[in-house]
Amino acid sequence: MLRITYLLLCLATPCFADVQGPVHVVDGDTFHVGDARVRLHGIDAPEVDQTCTHPQRGEWACGAFVRDELRDRFEGQIATCEEVDVDRYGRIVGRCFIDGRNVNEIIVSDGLAEAYRQYSMDYDLAEKAAQVRGVGLWSSDMQTPAEFRAEQRTAGEGFVSPNSSCIIKGNISGSGRIYHMPHNGDYDNTRINEANGERWFCSEAEARAAGWRAARN
Repeated sequence: MLRITYLLLCLATPCFADVQGPVHVVDGDTFHVGDARVRLHGIDAPEVDQTCTHPQRGEWACGAFVRDELRDRFEGQIATCEEVDVDRYGRIVGRCFIDGRNVNEIIVSDGLAEAYRQYSMDYDLAEKAAQVRGVGLWSSDMQTPAEFRAEQRTAGEGFVSPNSSCIIKGNISGSGRIYHMPHNGDYDNTRINEANGERWFCSEAEARAAGWRAARN
């Protein structure tokens, strides 16, 4: 009877479970906990390839620094993570605890990530306190991780295929309709503007059938 009641409740509202296991730090806001991939709820850390600018030291690799700092602190320790949601990539979104301490809050309090207010206000005050103290990332100028990701996506538009199986670039220029293979000299610099009739192809045969010819370089 209890099991039936539980199943009925899960149909009405989401039912979440805890995950537990040793931590492997992927980046500043993503862990592997046991066999589960966990996106830490309510925080947003710089991407691993993101840089910050310090007033005296200049540009530095703040994203890689945060990842390495968290590895020094938490790698291999046993965490318990409360599942809050599941994101579009299939990752658990959760609050993680080690020895009873909220890891998400520690990361924000020590200036290693922002409070991700778009999804939660849980760590708003922790971030503000870190900013006042000027600790971690707050000793430098940093583009928000969300803005950095948006710029990276924009910069890649037209240069990287949305389908990893279709990587041949069908370009239109003064020389006509030309397709570029990855080994061609102009491949990396060729941008595909689909609004102008340019397109990606999955095979040379498909490109030739559509009226494109191979690049000569």
